[in-house]
Amino acid sequence: MKKTIFLLFLICIFGCEKDDKPANPIDQLPPATQTGAGTFGCLVNGEPFVDNSGFFNCFYQNVGGEYYFGIGSNNEQAGLTQIIIGSNKSPIITNSFVELNENTDMQFYAEIKVKNISGDYVTTNQADGSVIFTRYDVGSQIVSATFEFIIEIPSTGQIIHITDGRFDSHFTQ
Repeated sequence: MKKTIFLLFLICIFGCEKDDKPANPIDQLPPATQTGAGTFGCLVNGEPFVDNSGFFNCFYQNVGGEYYFGIGSNNEQAGLTQIIIGSNKSPIITNSFVELNENTDMQFYAEIKVKNISGDYVTTNQADGSVIFTRYDVGSQIVSATFEFIIEIPSTGQIIHITDGRFDSHFTQ
């Protein structure tokens, strides 16, 4: 009887595997809130890029009747050091699908900096991505959105897929 109990004990200890699988990458992203939570996150080629510091730069300004938006997160996760989403002379319209294009007038765009590769890489006019502003509240100075885009690094041919992106931040005017 003692041998049977001991054998069952050994089987349980050595036969029961721990679940060492990493958590689902999407579960590591901040929730897609609309409260000014100070969060920014996305998947970069399936790997989490998260900034919950609330210290990233976010602004929305009217300059001479034209609107400029920018939010940027600096981090060293998933092979990137920075992700920026911005606009030149384009207003934010809540719950509208906006294509991310080149960094030119009347456009929204996305830009990345890749770890160990110099230069800034920007979306193009090939419909490389989109952003949907889920909240834009001037009184509370809150802007929230979801986004996704693709950027190719010409020098290496590497394709960077940004998916499941979301941010929720206060902005300066």
